[in-house]
Amino acid sequence: MHSWFLLIAAIVAEVGGTTCLKLSYGFSRLVPSLGVFVLYPLAFVLLAAVLKSIDVSVAYAIWSGVGTALVAAIGILIFGEPLSAARLVSLGFIILGVVGLQLTGAVH
Repeated sequence: MHSWFLLIAAIVAEVGGTTCLKLSYGFSRLVPSLGVFVLYPLAFVLLAAVLKSIDVSVAYAIWSGVGTALVAAIGILIFGEPLSAARLVSLGFIILGVVGLQLTGAVH
């Protein structure tokens, strides 16, 4: 169970790092730029800890898939990116893929 909390933390750090990357405007803003350099390494350290007990195929799929879906939602809700049926369907496929890998993956 501890690994799943670390995975959630890794996802939050990765999503935060990506959001900071957008807010940094090409690293021209100090605080969001610092967020990128803190949050991305943190995400990888946490993911590395997770991989000790969760299969890489499952952990990475969840980390990248959930992260992608959350970043897409942030883009739509916060940054005003367009929402379309194709985007929603594509995000749905990502979520289905993550769920499918989770259901078929084994935990050591």
